[in-house]
Order: sequence, then C-alpha cells, then structure tokens
Amino acid sequence: MTRTTANAVLNQRLRELLQPGAGQLMPGAGNALTARIIEATGHQMLMVSGAAVANSNLGAPDIGLTSLPELASHVGAIRDAVNLPLLVDADTGFGNPINVHHTVRVLERAGANAIMLEDQEFPKRCGHFEGKSVISTAEMVQKIKAAVDAREDERLMILARTDARAVEGLQAALDRARAYREAGADFLFVEAPLDVAEMAEIPRAVPGIHVCNLVVGGKTPVLAREELARMGYAVVLYANLALQASMLAMQRALSHLHDTGTVAGIEDQLIGFRERQQLVDADHYNALARRYGTLEA
Repeated sequence: MTRTTANAVLNQRLRELLQPGAGQLMPGAGNALTARIIEATGHQMLMVSGAAVANSNLGAPDIGLTSLPELASHVGAIRDAVNLPLLVDADTGFGNPINVHHTVRVLERAGANAIMLEDQEFPKRCGHFEGKSVISTAEMVQKIKAAVDAREDERLMILARTDARAVEGLQAALDRARAYREAGADFLFVEAPLDVAEMAEIPRAVPGIHVCNLVVGGKTPVLAREELARMGYAVVLYANLALQASMLAMQRALSHLHDTGTVAGIEDQLIGFRERQQLVDADHYNALARRYGTLEA
C-alpha cells in the first residue's frame, strides 16, 4: 500500500469515527515520540498540536512562531511513526486565503487527515490566553473555501475554529460557526466556552460535528468524556495533556537528580530501557540492520 493510499484509508476512518455524540478522545502530540506513546496506549486518533510543537521544539509559547516548513516536518515524522488519523493544527493558515490553499496542499502531502484553521489575527495566541483578536467572518469564510478547494482527497477534513467567544461573545461565536459550516468546514470548534451551560449550548445551537478542547488550568471546565458525548460532541480534545504530564515528570526527575546527585528513590518513575526501545520501534530497525548486513544476526 502506498503512502497516499494509506492516508486515504485514514481519511475515511476519521470521517467514520467523528460523529455527533461520539465523544472520541483525541490527545495532542508535538513530536513523533509522543505520538508513538499515544498510539501504544490505545488511542484511535491524535492532534499535532501547535502549542506542543512550539513548547517542545522552540521552548516558546503558542504565539505563532512556528513556520509552515517546521510544522510540515513534524507532521511527516509523526505520519511515519504511527498509523493513526492526524488532525493538524495549522493555526491561521500562515496568511491569507492563497496562503491557506498552499498550507493545505503542504500538510496533506505531509500526512494530515484533517487540518484545523482558526479565525484569529496573525500572530495568533493560545486559545486560553488573554488578548486575542479575530479577523472578519467574511475573511475566514474565504479561508475555509480555499482550504476545501485545495485538498486533493475530498475526504480530508477541514476543522474551522473560532476564538470569537473571548472577543465578541458566545452568540457571535455561534454565528461564525454557522457561517463556517456553510462555507464547507467539515467540523467545528468554538474555543474556550466559560461554563457548562455554554458548553452544552454550542452543539445544540449549531448542529454538526463539534470539538471540545479541554485544557487543564484553562478557561473551560474539564468534564468527563461521557457528559460531553451526551451534549453532542464528536471529539474531546486534550491537546496539551501529554505535554503537561511530561514536563512535570521531567521537572521532578531532574530536580531530584540535582538535589541528591542520584536517581536512587525515583527508579519507579522512569521508563525502563526495554520499554523505551519498544516505544521507538527498535526491533524494526534492528531487523532492517540485519537485512542489509549492518548488524550481525
């Protein structure tokens, strides 16, 4: 099976999984190792998170510093590492509708099965930051139309995200979501509702396939998957859960090493060598080495 054919299969799989009320869990990854761990723990899909890419690879906040070539490189590495559908966070599309057209082409070739575009002005900010601003509905509609036109496989999904809740209020965000759906977006993401009532209102007011983004410590209440599924959400997105967990684990282990000069006492907090090798698919590469004569049998 060629890579193009394999990606088409994943496009179809994602469309089948994303149904209103499905409540599918979607963790986020910023690199291929995290993606492998997401797959190994049984998840059916993942998001290539712009925040995770910026935080883990630039050591910088999610404020639009990552370029399209950098993002495409990470998507390609993740695509090669896992056989899961990938939702790729393309931020604002890296420019105007013409840029968006190019962005979709690049990310589809890199291995995306869905691409998220948001209606913030550039440079964007994390959806749970203060000080956001949004472009006009009309401009975002043109970006969505460009994205829809650009995809080579019509099964690749376009996710339209609006950050208007923080700027113009919930009703304006719902109006934008309707306009984006009519422009051709396959599914919708109203970012950062402030309470349970707002969370329930979004899929009720705008029928369709909806994403709920849960950020621990963010603006939106963290509800159980089952409750969000009953509200009608197709996807429960934990874009930064793996990142937050790994940052805390590294901080604790390295602080212990600094303070004590040893890893004694924290061995149970470290992944074992064998499991580490399994997660990076060492057996596959050893088999290749034996096949091509670079490793003795």
